[in-house]
Amino acid sequence: MIQGTNINPLDGRYYEKTRALAPYFSESGLMRYRVMMEGKYLIALSLSRKVGLRKFTPGEIKVIENLYEKFKDDSYKKIKDFEATTNHDVKAVEYFIKEKLKNTSLKDSIEWVHFALTSEDTNNISYALILSDSLEKVMISEINKIIFELDILAKKYKSLPMLARTHGQPASPTTFGKEMKVYVARLEKQIAILENIKISAKLNGATGNWNAHLAAYSKVNWPEFSKKFIEGFNKNRSQKLEANLITTQIECHDSYVEIFDTLRRTNTILIDFNQDIWRYISDNWVTQKPKAGEVGSSTMPHKINPIDFENSEGNLGLANSLFEFFARKLPISRLQRDLSDSTVERAIGTAFGHSLLAYVMLLKGLGKISVNKEKIKEELLVHPEVIAEAIQTVLRRENYPIPYEALKELTRGKIVTMDDFATFIDNLDVPAKVKQELKKFTPLSYIGLATKIAEK
Repeated sequence: MIQGTNINPLDGRYYEKTRALAPYFSESGLMRYRVMMEGKYLIALSLSRKVGLRKFTPGEIKVIENLYEKFKDDSYKKIKDFEATTNHDVKAVEYFIKEKLKNTSLKDSIEWVHFALTSEDTNNISYALILSDSLEKVMISEINKIIFELDILAKKYKSLPMLARTHGQPASPTTFGKEMKVYVARLEKQIAILENIKISAKLNGATGNWNAHLAAYSKVNWPEFSKKFIEGFNKNRSQKLEANLITTQIECHDSYVEIFDTLRRTNTILIDFNQDIWRYISDNWVTQKPKAGEVGSSTMPHKINPIDFENSEGNLGLANSLFEFFARKLPISRLQRDLSDSTVERAIGTAFGHSLLAYVMLLKGLGKISVNKEKIKEELLVHPEVIAEAIQTVLRRENYPIPYEALKELTRGKIVTMDDFATFIDNLDVPAKVKQELKKFTPLSYIGLATKIAEK
């Protein structure tokens, strides 16, 4: 298919930027994970020695493993051919595995494929694995790249004084590096949460009671088997799975929502950053490097628009709208099961895709900016009134009468200079050493612990 004919921009305009997620969230990727789950379950039944299935040889186990380890386009096509007849995608996977095994030494065991399972057993474990792998191998890695780049800016500009704005108005100075560090710290908290979320999965049959399992083998401890099977996926996996042993037909998806909410918070932090950096660019505190051949505006030749940060902001908002919907929708299922979650789960990759695109574009934008140190300092020096806070606070320490009101009278709604402050200080009824202390305050030096915070 020509990319220009795709409906979804993730598979069209942004195809190259979102391909890292294709092995996990594409239809073919989902089928591969389903084959993996079914294959590993068949192997686990064999090796358990608790059911009538014979023990497979190492060679036979490898035959099964190759079904998902060497999953190709023709494998996917074969499953879709089965689905065209069955109109059931998980049943199509079962038939695919059986067909692949019927001409091998495993032909005597093919009726153990999908033994006592409901399709949700296959699906929920597959999605748990998809979430685990995509987080570990793509999403967390990309967010960490952003953290790394912001931390470089934090340390490089830890001591660069900068005018702060609260309510959009000049406020006590900060440093550019410290403001970058704020985002580093916020993102690190979310990554720590994300890395420690355990993804719940279930393997307990049609209504969560192991009915069919127990009917066939009443003496087997099926909850123990299920727990061991699910946790068996955790070897060499940083995003762990855990068994949910009390469910209806479906796993309740509560752990999915934990993931989505954490990504949503992460994305919201990055929206905040994109809007701040957009303003810094607008004020010429941050400049963008021109790239030969690129056009900023179709009519204004001089422009270098902050399109990477704007693109990132838009995609973060789009992803968050989906994450919010998932959080409202997926934990709810009528009675023991309804199928309305199934089609919604297929859109998880869309939310991940817009998030990933946003991270990629943000990183691209960071690679094109320079900090305009002279402009930042120049803007700060235009607002000497920001040291009024320092002066009134020291005067409070000295028990000077109504210092806040005195500084308010001097500065509020007025344009003041450092000479105005010097005259004000000279006229204060305070010891000479206090006057000397007050005259040392400048907009460039009044930055508190900003430098230490930025380098922490």
